[in-house]
Amino acid sequence: MKRDYFFTSESVSEGHPDKVSDRISDAVVDHFIGKDPFARVACETLTTTNKVVLAGEIRGPVKSDQEEVINKVRECIKDIGYEQDGFHWKNADVSYLLHEQSSDIAMGVDSNINKDEGAGDQGIMFGYACQETEQLMPAPIYYSHKILELMAKGRKDGSLKGLEPDSKSQVTLKYVKGIPQAVTSVVISTQHQEGLSPQDIKAIVTPILKESIPANLLEGLNDDDFYVNPTGNFVIGGPDGDTGLTGRKIIVDTYGGAAPHGGGAFSGKDPTKVDRSAAYAARYLAKNIVSADLCTQCTIQLSYAIGVAKPLSIYVNTNGTNKIDEEKIEKIIPELMDLTPKGIREKLQLNKPIYETTAAYGHFGRTHDSQKGFFTWESLDLVEDLRSLS
Repeated sequence: MKRDYFFTSESVSEGHPDKVSDRISDAVVDHFIGKDPFARVACETLTTTNKVVLAGEIRGPVKSDQEEVINKVRECIKDIGYEQDGFHWKNADVSYLLHEQSSDIAMGVDSNINKDEGAGDQGIMFGYACQETEQLMPAPIYYSHKILELMAKGRKDGSLKGLEPDSKSQVTLKYVKGIPQAVTSVVISTQHQEGLSPQDIKAIVTPILKESIPANLLEGLNDDDFYVNPTGNFVIGGPDGDTGLTGRKIIVDTYGGAAPHGGGAFSGKDPTKVDRSAAYAARYLAKNIVSADLCTQCTIQLSYAIGVAKPLSIYVNTNGTNKIDEEKIEKIIPELMDLTPKGIREKLQLNKPIYETTAAYGHFGRTHDSQKGFFTWESLDLVEDLRSLS
């Protein structure tokens, strides 16, 4: 199954207009879950020139908390770093169009004496893990995220002068027999202050590139294949330069195209929405399976129906790298983890205000913080149980 090929993934920064929208939507989720762990939230955000529109359905104090939520929106924009004429945290107009959740949807999801809590919608969700990086993530998306994370850190702490919040990265890797061997091209486009040339920006971000990617993978990268602001100028950016919407960067959020995606976005959704929670569960299972050395890569698909608690199907594909039969892995998964919406929420402790931090630089391959409850789906507590299978 392994062969020689080139593969590319991209990432976008927290200041990209779509990511601004994702973060605001997740801040809304955290606000209501912080007050009620079982609140229901489906929040979509649109951002454009000095305008933010919040729309969606809430089961919680949606009317009384309007001003508090709008203040949180401004806090998000300020933390990202937007104090520009075309998009400013202080004077952007925020339209609050959130309303109560549909009773029909609530009826399908709520548990009662005759049924368990059901999935918030039908759909398919995928999880993936591989041994290309220590974080068990595909290398191109992981390194693309790392570049932008470090750029944002330097911009905020003042060590990188002249950069503004909106940026994108793209990394192409050459694979030999399915193993990453060399970076063959890198693209970094970043918003910047007036007066800086692409050469100036390249000098600023080159140390970040070298810090983000192992030196052995960069040895053969030619300067001509390192593209920085190839359009020449990027002063107008963020929501002032391009409209942002929640959920438009789902491949950036997951595996950079190296694995399938079920199609549902994550941001703005509480954990009864299996688009989010079941995708987290599938990543958790795939990561533990690979870490247990049952295979070197693993794709898991789960499927659900609205109002139905248990998954309709569980599918495992190791792309021929498995050391035990894939059907054996499929059979053990329901024994290791309750994959009902309630089971996932309780196992991964998802009824907490932990979502705003997921909105940029990927939902997967992040550091599990057991004290704060962040990224519980990255923990490896099933490894010993899985190793017993082999």
